[in-house]
Amino acid sequence: MTTIVLTPMSVGFSQLEQVYRDGISPQLDPYCKPAVELAASRIAEAAAGGAAVYGVNTGFGKLASVKVAPEDAAQLQRNLILSHCCGVGEAMPEAHVRLMMTLKLLSFGRGASGVRWALVGLLEGMLRKGVTPEVPAQGSVGASGDLAPLAHMTAAMMGEGKARYQGVLMDAAEALAKAGLEPVELGPKEGLACINGTQFSTAYALAGLFEGWRAAQSALVISALSTDAIMGSTAPLQPEIHALRGHAGQIEAAAAMRTLLDGSEIRESHREGDTRVQDPYCIRCQPQVTGAAMDVMRQAASTLIIEANAATDNPLVLTEAGLIVSGGNFHAEPVGFAADMIALALSEIGAIAQRRVALMVDPTLSFDLPPFLTPNPGLNSGLMIAEVTTAALMSENKHLANPTVTDSTPTSANQEDHVSMAAHGARRLMQMVRNLEHILGVELLCAAQGVEFRAPLETSGPLAAVIKRLRRDIASLTDDRYMANDLAQAAALVGTGAVTRAAATELPTLG
Repeated sequence: MTTIVLTPMSVGFSQLEQVYRDGISPQLDPYCKPAVELAASRIAEAAAGGAAVYGVNTGFGKLASVKVAPEDAAQLQRNLILSHCCGVGEAMPEAHVRLMMTLKLLSFGRGASGVRWALVGLLEGMLRKGVTPEVPAQGSVGASGDLAPLAHMTAAMMGEGKARYQGVLMDAAEALAKAGLEPVELGPKEGLACINGTQFSTAYALAGLFEGWRAAQSALVISALSTDAIMGSTAPLQPEIHALRGHAGQIEAAAAMRTLLDGSEIRESHREGDTRVQDPYCIRCQPQVTGAAMDVMRQAASTLIIEANAATDNPLVLTEAGLIVSGGNFHAEPVGFAADMIALALSEIGAIAQRRVALMVDPTLSFDLPPFLTPNPGLNSGLMIAEVTTAALMSENKHLANPTVTDSTPTSANQEDHVSMAAHGARRLMQMVRNLEHILGVELLCAAQGVEFRAPLETSGPLAAVIKRLRRDIASLTDDRYMANDLAQAAALVGTGAVTRAAATELPTLG
């Protein structure tokens, strides 16, 4: 398995996306080891001392005032993990778990958590050899760390619970043994260091960002195809218009669409004599909407990359100051805000795409395309209900886009009295992306069908290549047929990036 070396504070999106998409095995830069071990020695000293240090020789949360004897330090950490394995619901996808484990490595690498280097080595070994803890996806409120899901991850490191070894689910102890790895007996604070932190929420938010950005790129390509299908104007794409406003996403979106549409015979055919003065907003304002959504996603990205490189457990070992200090870096408020921003962007990209679908199937608006894009309307319904499906998905995404970070409820006997709800705020993003992929997939079907009705006029080279790629999997719609397969395949072309690869055009990047 290919290995990538990660240096905390310098890890970027491309490295994390490689871990997420390609299954690359991460390991910490060895330069981190002295700082990690120094912090661990400070924790060992505190565990042997008489002063109360939270999570080292005390109980947790509301029980922080209860002192624990040094000889019970290992049992304290073990009990912590087992008692916090309270996750419910479906399991996290393996790619998400591996990303979460990678983020925990980065957090440990900052040298402020007080864990031994052996714990780092076990995480690296599990990632390298394909031992992936089975982690239920529900149970975190994103405040005192993503406690429940991270506890399930840590339990597998102890040989408890379940894990997948090379894709097969089994007892975690068996998975470790098959991989030639030894379960860990947690030392002072190590259990707390593993479960305090935002890595579950951040992993889901990053996954939503990676998948959402790919959908946004596809939206630019497909919306250009829709523009040609309804014989829309490219005048609103003039670079001076967008420069006068100055938003980067808008400028980039317009530039990409100009390139995509360049050379279209369809466009050239109606430059003169077109009775329409202006196109509807879903055509004319595509750069302003999709570009703004891209800007919002980039703002969220800037938060998430900081969080990915952060130390977020508690207490933190400040080695230079000689202190072990309780704080609140585990509170996932920044991640919650980022997730809400991404959700808004996904919803809006889908909302304007759905209006383009509605435009193309409506004969009163589509500039001479047949009703519902079928050559024999009446006997055939064509893409009538595919458009209805996009309306359903658009509405669902609008509801899912409601903010979660503004919600809170007290937990843990009111000790943890304000929480971020970042966990499910980030987790919903994958459903929103899947909905968006289906909306864009239907738009792709409609736009390709519309362009084909413009024959013998041809679209541009890049857009013709997109249609050619589509037709490898899905034939043009003539008589009505079973449509669910078409919608699933079209959504897959969006989700896998096949649409953007076929266009072979430079598109805006995340970082």
